[in-house]
Amino acid sequence: MKAATTCDFRIPRQGGRGAPTPRPDAIARANLRGEGTPPTIACPGFPTFTASMRPATALLLCGLLSFAPAVTAAATIEGRVALPKTRATPVVNQRYEIVTKSGVLSTDPPVAVVYIEGVFPKPTVQPVATLKQQDLTFIPSLLPVQVGTRIEFPNLDDTYHNIFSFSPPKRFDLGRYRSDEKPVPAQVFDVAGLVTLRCDIHEHMRALILVLATPHFVVTDPEGRFKLSGLPAGRHTLKAWIDSRTTREQVVAVPAGDTTLRVDFP
Repeated sequence: MKAATTCDFRIPRQGGRGAPTPRPDAIARANLRGEGTPPTIACPGFPTFTASMRPATALLLCGLLSFAPAVTAAATIEGRVALPKTRATPVVNQRYEIVTKSGVLSTDPPVAVVYIEGVFPKPTVQPVATLKQQDLTFIPSLLPVQVGTRIEFPNLDDTYHNIFSFSPPKRFDLGRYRSDEKPVPAQVFDVAGLVTLRCDIHEHMRALILVLATPHFVVTDPEGRFKLSGLPAGRHTLKAWIDSRTTREQVVAVPAGDTTLRVDFP
């Protein structure tokens, strides 16, 4: 908890210089009747406000404000990742599929996941994400999440699905279930790494879950553009995951404050 802040409680004099300062309770009663000038309260980091209430209550409110978490500006990194060429024609709401070429898993058309590595505090509330099955397809087909995230797998099709993974970071088999299954089947992904999802009933269905030990990540657009906001100051390694064998990286110095850096991965 941050240290308490000293606040300035000012009671105006009534009657000019030399006049006695009235008691706070008298000022409060006068203010409730609409008379006199209300006292002001100035707390560092907060706007000065008048107190048309009992001084003790106003001071208590100011004390609570002094312990409120400070809002600090955070940095942003934006740029572009050079993605592999694809023959797919860009369209609005393009659906991505997982393809395998020489044992390398990637999306088609290609996108990248950009993230920063570092030591970050664990989330106080467990993150929750959704990877749905619709029209015999995983949506999204590439899902980055933070370590410890609980992912739900709702079935939105009028048929059974059976989601499973043999990947070392997370092995599981949800079994066959329909759209009316309650509660929605889910798994917690508590080990970093790449997880490949399949459906035991529909062999063409594939999806990738990239489990990251960081809360700072974003998926690029089809042109490779990205914007990563809310970053802490310091020296970090910025990475761009492109496929199961290709991850590029750069060391970046993120300054404090509301600044924007430009970083490209050619």
